[in-house]
Amino acid sequence: MQRDVQLPQAPLFYSISDESTIGAAFFSSTLAVNNATVKFEIWDTAGQERYHSLAPMYYRGAAAAIIVYDITSSDSFARAKKWVQELQKQGNPNMVMALAGNKADLEDRRKVTAEEARLYAEENGLFFMETSAKTAVNVNDIFYEIAKRLPRAQPAQNPAGMVLVDRPAEGTRATSCCT
Repeated sequence: MQRDVQLPQAPLFYSISDESTIGAAFFSSTLAVNNATVKFEIWDTAGQERYHSLAPMYYRGAAAAIIVYDITSSDSFARAKKWVQELQKQGNPNMVMALAGNKADLEDRRKVTAEEARLYAEENGLFFMETSAKTAVNVNDIFYEIAKRLPRAQPAQNPAGMVLVDRPAEGTRATSCCT
């Protein structure tokens, strides 16, 4: 039995008054997808270079990663590519990886074209979406797409990170989060 998922219009944990992530932030959320429930345990490391040495502690054993760059900054896109390389070398080889071009609401300040990012993502086995944390455009969609791409596993097989459990998702509210 396939079930349509109703996603909220705005991320549950995001507020316009939220400050930038310093170090790492943790969020937990559940999403119902096609008769299954995906529990997201999300570590937002903000990609800050001064915390780079701590990053492996967050992505080791992770089932998925979203590498985010700012569409208004070529330097941000270059740093995102370095994170992709690091995850490909040191992360879980079965990790679902997404490339997210954030600040889609700032089209007039764009420095990285969607086509350039899409091509890079395709060449590196990632899926690509442009998002806006400010307006919530595609924020829920990127989590939903990750959930659909995750392999089905029992909780004991992957105790850390994201786990997809085959069970009805009745009464489960679909949510996602972002900072």
